[in-house]
Amino acid sequence: MLISVWATVLSWFDFRERRLPNWLTLGGAVAALCYRLFFGEPGSFLSGFVAACLAGVFLLIPFLLRGAGGGDVKMLFAAGAMVGWTGLLPMLVYMSLAGVAIGVVMLLWGSLDASRLRHYFRCCFDWRYDRKAGKAALPPRESEQVRIPFALAIAIGMLAAYAWPLMR
Repeated sequence: MLISVWATVLSWFDFRERRLPNWLTLGGAVAALCYRLFFGEPGSFLSGFVAACLAGVFLLIPFLLRGAGGGDVKMLFAAGAMVGWTGLLPMLVYMSLAGVAIGVVMLLWGSLDASRLRHYFRCCFDWRYDRKAGKAALPPRESEQVRIPFALAIAIGMLAAYAWPLMR
């Protein structure tokens, strides 16, 4: 229950303010790891810590390419600490699917500009593409139509990972 409230509050912050407060992201990670250390089974802390690190690494490359924000990386680190090693893969799969679905809905709604996505795909797959001219034509990163509020996708992935054992 508390985890769903935490995820909802962070999703709201990301949607409304386009930022994730450190006291919520890092506080969630510390709380999850402390819970695992003091109240979890033997090995629970290690499971949460390893899952947190791997989850954070999952968004590290998009973060370095400025495709994800630092708050998203910290929230995913905390979510990894919460779901632990056994829930990590389902969380990452559901989170990725939710992120794609949110992006498609935003594209259809007209609240997401696909030019940056087209530019990245052309850089990767079209050797004839003029990267400098393409990059110059992109909208500024600060534009509201460039960014997907990814905290919602992380929240969906995390909550689905918790529900995963119940659905089997």
